[in-house]
Amino acid sequence: MKTLINKLAIYASYAFILLFTYAAGSKMLDFENFQVQLAQSPLLSAYAGFISYAVIIIEVMIAGVLADPKVRRIGLYASFGLMVAFTVYIYLILNYSDFIPCSCGGILEKMSWDEHLIFNGVCVVLALTTSVFMGKERAHGWSRIAAAALIAVFSAGSMVALFLSSEYIMKKENNFTRRFPHHPILEEQSFDLGVNSFYFAGNHKGDLYLGNPSNPFRIFKLDSLMQKMDTINLNPGSNFRFKNLRYCIVQGNLYGFDGTVPVIYSQSLDSLSMPLVVRSSNQVYFDQLVAVSPSQYLLRVEDYASKRLGIASLSLLEKPQVAINQTLLSNKADGGFEGDGKLLYDTALGDIYYMFYYKNTILKLNASAKIVRKMKTIDPYDKPALKVKKLKDGRSKMNQPSLLINRNMMAYKGLLFNHANLIGKYESKDLWKKNSVIDVYMTSSGGYWGSFYVQHRKKNKMSQMLMTDHYFYIISGNEIVRYRCAQTLTSSFIQRE
Repeated sequence: MKTLINKLAIYASYAFILLFTYAAGSKMLDFENFQVQLAQSPLLSAYAGFISYAVIIIEVMIAGVLADPKVRRIGLYASFGLMVAFTVYIYLILNYSDFIPCSCGGILEKMSWDEHLIFNGVCVVLALTTSVFMGKERAHGWSRIAAAALIAVFSAGSMVALFLSSEYIMKKENNFTRRFPHHPILEEQSFDLGVNSFYFAGNHKGDLYLGNPSNPFRIFKLDSLMQKMDTINLNPGSNFRFKNLRYCIVQGNLYGFDGTVPVIYSQSLDSLSMPLVVRSSNQVYFDQLVAVSPSQYLLRVEDYASKRLGIASLSLLEKPQVAINQTLLSNKADGGFEGDGKLLYDTALGDIYYMFYYKNTILKLNASAKIVRKMKTIDPYDKPALKVKKLKDGRSKMNQPSLLINRNMMAYKGLLFNHANLIGKYESKDLWKKNSVIDVYMTSSGGYWGSFYVQHRKKNKMSQMLMTDHYFYIISGNEIVRYRCAQTLTSSFIQRE
């Protein structure tokens, strides 16, 4: 029996030498891709840089130790520990990760994750048996078993600790490492709009509503099958002169606004043939609007006296009607550059957010324009990289190109979708040239969910996005493209109670 185990130990050593040498070699030959794969791991993303080097060094060292008969038992113990770590890693992937990657690459890349688990389990048993029972000595049997048990606990515990700390770093203190879950959206259908000047006003009962600045008193409805688009003429019932009249759909109501004119239009989608209702904004001029209700609004305003952007709460049922928070977005009188961003409204949950263009901050607001919570994106820039020059006439201008962090944003059912502008660690520049990158954040935890690519349509980048219960829509050039959302994404939605 001892002779058989000793021969098995020799054969096992050769097998592990072959396995680790090939695995380390393949990683070194395609090291950049190996780092990218680790960065996309749902368990080890935060430590991709360190682990990419450590795994290769450990595999080479173990192979070298196994080649020397004098220290072969140490090599088998090390093989046992490493394979336990790999096995625990796959178990965590299958049972506790937010998503399962498409493969783990390397020598066994053709295997499924379940097949990987079985293969690693066999390797664990082989390394354990040969390391404990090889040789002629019998007196040290229990000490060897105890040593193997300690190695197993250490390897498994280390992997669990890496998983827990990596998850915390990725979701709470991300070091600008993105991870891309496997196919969270799949392209399904497209519709040719004819021109590239449309924008999403919203959706209702499966239909999409679009606006077009060149047709300020028309709204366009695209049916749920994306086959027919109707034009709805709107009756303003007034003679205001507009510069940029825009529309949004909230809870079955259409709202129209142009901050250069101190009025807000509103009307139910079921009665658009009637004149739009004019609601006074009490001489407040604004450029962004969130309609909390037909009588309650949040507006982004510019305080001309202080040269700062602010958020105003407008209530048509209270006096005073307007309350402006002048220091919410910035304390600098730089013409509003530092505070520039976008007001977002989660129509499904009734939550309000403000996301900045030039820094990594997200504010959750209440209807009174006060901060409820602060969150951050994964980008490392917590202060805008802006240089602003004040002109003689009192105006402020940026005197060099600014570092734009976030391009465009939207909120839906507890998720924030951000069209990112900066490439992260271990990401392909070639993919960035061909795709837009959407980062997703969970508002319940304030953490990072993951990212996905949206491919450019010919040479046209994504300019608009809209999320519904089952679909992700974009406008790219003169096309609307519909993507079906996978359960990995929709399962993170917060449902209204």
